[in-house]
Amino acid sequence: MGQMVSDDKFEEQAARVGGIIKNGREILFQAFNWESNKDNWWSKLEDKVTDLAESGFTSAWLPPPTQSLSRDGYLPQNLYCLDSCYGSLSELKSLLHKMNEHNLRAMADVVINHRIGTTQGSNGKYNRYDGIPISWDEHAVTSCSGGKGNKSTGDNFDGVPNIDHTQEFVRKDIIEWLIWLRRSVGFQDFRFDFTKGYAAKFVKEYIEESKPLFAVGEYWDSCEYSPPDSGLNYNQDNHRQRIINWIDSTGGLCAAFDFTTKGILQEAVKGELWRLRDPEGKPPGVMGWWPSRSVTFIENHDTGSTQGHWPFPSDHIMEGYAYILTHPGIPTVFYDHFYDQEPSLHDEIAKLMQIRKCQDIHSRSSVKILEARSDLYSAIIDEKLCMKIGDGPWCPSEPEWRLAASGDRYAVWHK
Repeated sequence: MGQMVSDDKFEEQAARVGGIIKNGREILFQAFNWESNKDNWWSKLEDKVTDLAESGFTSAWLPPPTQSLSRDGYLPQNLYCLDSCYGSLSELKSLLHKMNEHNLRAMADVVINHRIGTTQGSNGKYNRYDGIPISWDEHAVTSCSGGKGNKSTGDNFDGVPNIDHTQEFVRKDIIEWLIWLRRSVGFQDFRFDFTKGYAAKFVKEYIEESKPLFAVGEYWDSCEYSPPDSGLNYNQDNHRQRIINWIDSTGGLCAAFDFTTKGILQEAVKGELWRLRDPEGKPPGVMGWWPSRSVTFIENHDTGSTQGHWPFPSDHIMEGYAYILTHPGIPTVFYDHFYDQEPSLHDEIAKLMQIRKCQDIHSRSSVKILEARSDLYSAIIDEKLCMKIGDGPWCPSEPEWRLAASGDRYAVWHK
């Protein structure tokens, strides 16, 4: 599909089946990190619900709730067992009840690309699911991961049975489980894990049938780098186009994490802020082409936390939030930055969130980039908010702009 995308053809369908909140005024919270499974997490989060709601978050992405071979939840086995390392089913339901009371939606981390078997199949691999609900046999597992199903429709997740979503019985069981999560457990939103592992058309079907209020997919693709120093290329259009194509293949029903924006932003804040304006004068990530489906973030449990696979520079975190919380797209705040950062960034982030809400900045807001050079980036959003990041001195010249927030290498003004 082409670069620029109009929301018009998707909105009616999205409103009918769920998947996208139409008003675009979402702020998401990733409510865990890689070490959260070592704590009594559901109870710990319940104590923070009031603060999260008062800060302005609309949805909290929780870690995978199902019984899993790994403590983190990303190697699920019995999908209907919600006693996990994060807490018991009763503790989870108590958390979800309090979230619902505070109008904070619960987002389930949906891990359906792979599933750990209970019994050895004919080839000696654990790719049968005997003795537990959703008792599939080897035909539910792709042929490229040791099963008797069809070839995978996406990338292989090595070392474990990958689920064959082309099988009608598989999709039926997954849909029933997703509806159970929505209607019986109390989740309202879905985050689809490792969506490169299976075709986007299946995500579309799962959303159409289970009707989450909001859905976002993890389509994590590698940015493009060049030798000899493996520097990040300025032009990442191919990267963001691949994410755009994935969103389009879900019928526009599923947003996607804007890995393009993260990759560019975390290099830009190191003194290369010129990266934040593409050749057409737009933001260079998915945000610049399809902002209402762009879920922006600067860190998550994989890229940061104790895994640190692709970390945002720790001394530039507030510049990152000053960018995503003032710009279009659907911004996400990471647990560690809101609660575990020293010195505390909680109040600075919450203040930027409040400014976003008061100035009615939303996922489709317009951006006019004023400066984008090595030490300075500045922009006006919806003619209502003005911001800058970087070491370079700058402030708007018009007297009607009033300083609303400022900190280390960032400032925000409004009229």
